[in-house]
Amino acid sequence: MLQFITKRLGYGFLVLFGVVSLVFFLFNILPGDAARMSLGQRADEKSVEIIKRDLGLDKPLFIQYLYYLNDLSPISFHSLSKENGRYLDSTKYTSYSKILNIGNEVVVIKKPYLRRSYQSKRQVSDILSQAFPNTILLAFVSMLFAFVVGVCLGSLSAIYKDSWFDKLNLSTIVLGMSLPSFFAAIIFAWIFAYLLSDYTGLSMFGSLYSVDSFGRGEYLDLKNIILPAFTLGIRPLAVISELTKTSLLDVFSQDYIRTAKSKGLSKIKILFNHSLKNAMNPLVTSISGWFASLLAGAVFVEYIFDWKGVGVTIVDGLEKYDFPVVMGALLVICLMLVLINIITDILYAFLDPRIRLK
Repeated sequence: MLQFITKRLGYGFLVLFGVVSLVFFLFNILPGDAARMSLGQRADEKSVEIIKRDLGLDKPLFIQYLYYLNDLSPISFHSLSKENGRYLDSTKYTSYSKILNIGNEVVVIKKPYLRRSYQSKRQVSDILSQAFPNTILLAFVSMLFAFVVGVCLGSLSAIYKDSWFDKLNLSTIVLGMSLPSFFAAIIFAWIFAYLLSDYTGLSMFGSLYSVDSFGRGEYLDLKNIILPAFTLGIRPLAVISELTKTSLLDVFSQDYIRTAKSKGLSKIKILFNHSLKNAMNPLVTSISGWFASLLAGAVFVEYIFDWKGVGVTIVDGLEKYDFPVVMGALLVICLMLVLINIITDILYAFLDPRIRLK
């Protein structure tokens, strides 16, 4: 197991390295002057040159790339500085620990530095630390809704195969899979938050916290998560429902299920005690994949419902040419995708003892 986890972490590192390289070179070939973006279009040339030196933009692109890797890496190399006995720029790195000296270089352990926003001058890590919890919560609630409802519908369709309920569920699955999230968001917002707002009490826009009407601060407003979570959960619900039905029908054809039936066990006991766990392997793959895609693909839904997550952050960053924010968000999303895939592989062994990880 340890060897398998080590190998998967190695593959994950290679994926992250490839994404970091692609993101850096992609955003550095885009038109625009990062120094002028940081200072504003009315900045004088002298100020622009100072910012370029500060950001390292006056150096060749490959050197900038090495600096970027050095900033992102938790173990990095820095030149010794006599000023205040510091090795690193305190405006970039809030904390670090020295490991050893190599000539005129010092090796330190630090928090990865994702640069600063061109617009707000805040550290990108601080911006993302406020946005990502909202996105993770939205994705988790969406997947929880999709999993619970999808497994229930799929189980009933498998038990009552070819009945009117099975045919109705199949129609729902086709509709759910063919409905794009951004279109569903507009339709659901119009129906439930506009036409039926007097009955549902739902708002078309809003995030996890709402501002008090008297200006006395923010308060937790959980009802704002209902529509975006329902919208994001429709497509994975359809997939989970169909996978549950298919897996259970395969399990129902096994000999041990026929033995359980011959003993007179009820369908409910057979389902929960003998069938459902053995049918979960395809669901794990689907759930992990969809959860990862929801983290990365909730941009449009978050933007439509004004849910203050990473989707809104990315769109705002693109509109304002705030490339460090967009680059940092993409890298964090990639990191989470890699971790989710590794965790999924490990879960296989616990759900199905026939699987041996080597």
